[in-house]
Amino acid sequence: MSYRQIDGVQYEKELLELAEKHTTGKGEGKLSKDEVIDLFNSASDGQGVTDTEKRTLEYIKANFEFTDAAASLFDEKFAAL
Repeated sequence: MSYRQIDGVQYEKELLELAEKHTTGKGEGKLSKDEVIDLFNSASDGQGVTDTEKRTLEYIKANFEFTDAAASLFDEKFAAL
């Protein structure tokens, strides 16, 4: 697992890159429900979701744009962690 530091805080690089990939290029620049599912599938690829992965998901929620439906799904999935 590789990391990226932002303002002295360590985040999971793979999750950040996935969010960036989903919000650049074609489309509206917002994360959709399918892309939220991708993020949570990526975060839970190991023995469970680590503290770093949870912190990264919180960073993504605070710093990326979501469709309304995707934001609701994100909140549901995050609460279930």
